Amino acid sequence: MTDTALRPRSTGRLMIIGFLSPTVILLLFMVAYPIFSLIYYSFHNFSALRPNEPMTWAGLDNYTYLLSDNDIWARFVFTGKFVFLCVSMQMIVGIFVGYQLQKTFRGRDVLFTALMLPMMLSPVVAGFLWRYMLNSEWGVVNYLLTVVGMDKVDWLGQSTAALWAAAVVDTWMWTPFIVLLATAAFRGIPETIYEAAEVDGASPAYLFFRITLPMSAPVLFIALILRLIDSFKQYDLFFALTGGGPGSSTETVSFAVAKTAFSYFYTGEASALAMILLCIIMGLAMILVRHLSKMGEHD
Repeated sequence: MTDTALRPRSTGRLMIIGFLSPTVILLLFMVAYPIFSLIYYSFHNFSALRPNEPMTWAGLDNYTYLLSDNDIWARFVFTGKFVFLCVSMQMIVGIFVGYQLQKTFRGRDVLFTALMLPMMLSPVVAGFLWRYMLNSEWGVVNYLLTVVGMDKVDWLGQSTAALWAAAVVDTWMWTPFIVLLATAAFRGIPETIYEAAEVDGASPAYLFFRITLPMSAPVLFIALILRLIDSFKQYDLFFALTGGGPGSSTETVSFAVAKTAFSYFYTGEASALAMILLCIIMGLAMILVRHLSKMGEHD
């Protein structure tokens, strides 16, 4: 009787293992192997341009060299400025637009679909598109400025202007992602809560800051985490939009990793820089996820 009872349970476990095994193996191959290879290469002097030459142990030399390089610190500072600008703008604009789109009005679905279009473009395509639009001589943006009586701006030829231009383009592309999540979160709030608050004489501002935002905070926080992670990895937009210029003033850390690995072929240094960036992203993500967990416990 006991063997008969245990047989279906063991068979079920074998089925679960059988179904999960291909996925686990694929994840190990696509995630674990590259990360361990990255860690291994970061402690060695190695160049992918000379694969036949033996790797030499470098220890922490790659890390100490990178962390003592002022140019690398400049890349981190620029990346931090870019992440702060674009994520702040995306969250503010995305929450505001999402709050308006939760309401039912004629043409809402068409407008919502149109707002999603930038997110469907490749960052490289968007970068080249805006590169032409922001051209200092014949770009449409400067043309519109001259129409209203303003001077032309060398958007991609000045460090500060290029930073703002890149942040605006990234905001144009990824604000729809925040809008999508914010709208879903807002529409998930029961209407009875709003009706009860309105009966008590609550103002629209009170409804937004005391009901809408607190009740949708977990979803908005997840959107914030995802955008922070993605913004720190930004490379292709800068490759197409500014090429890292003027000079190297708009090179993000990811841009520096790609340049070190595939232009200079310093694979060991590039791996160490990628590991530093990975640790920073993981640290920020862990802090934010812990805060998100605390929010869930309070709820």
